[in-house]
Amino acid sequence: METKHPEDSKTTMTDLVLPSETNPLNNLFGGELLARMDRAASIAARRHSRRIVVTASVNHVAFNKAVPLGSVVTVEAKVSRAFKTSMEVYIDVWIDDRESGEKTKANEAIYTFVAVSETGSPVKIPAIVPETEEEKLRFDGALRRKQLSLVLAGKMKPNDATELKALFMS
Repeated sequence: METKHPEDSKTTMTDLVLPSETNPLNNLFGGELLARMDRAASIAARRHSRRIVVTASVNHVAFNKAVPLGSVVTVEAKVSRAFKTSMEVYIDVWIDDRESGEKTKANEAIYTFVAVSETGSPVKIPAIVPETEEEKLRFDGALRRKQLSLVLAGKMKPNDATELKALFMS
């Protein structure tokens, strides 16, 4: 199976925030943004694996900046690390300033997807090789995030979480 790069899975979705998608403060509903992020991330995961993918978990979401009515919103998703059958997808959300056109990072999220067969059984996926500094940082962090998730779910013993131990033990 050939290795791939995060850029191979890059997915960019741009859309406008409409009145029916906003809360009483005229900002985009959080759930609407989650759905947009899930769609972009699932396309990125599918591009990487070339398989059907299912959302396994939403590991992290940060709503750092409100997204006002009328905003142009861009959701960018890339696979940050591939494991045996699962992959972490990092999502960045940008909004365009109406007057200057400058993009501002509004939110980010990390989702995990699993590649499956037509019958829903997990299938192996290609490895990934990060290229840029940001991709390398996200790649390295993905293993720590996975181990933390497994420890919290009771699927891994804390002593077996080598990447986490390396952070706290010298």
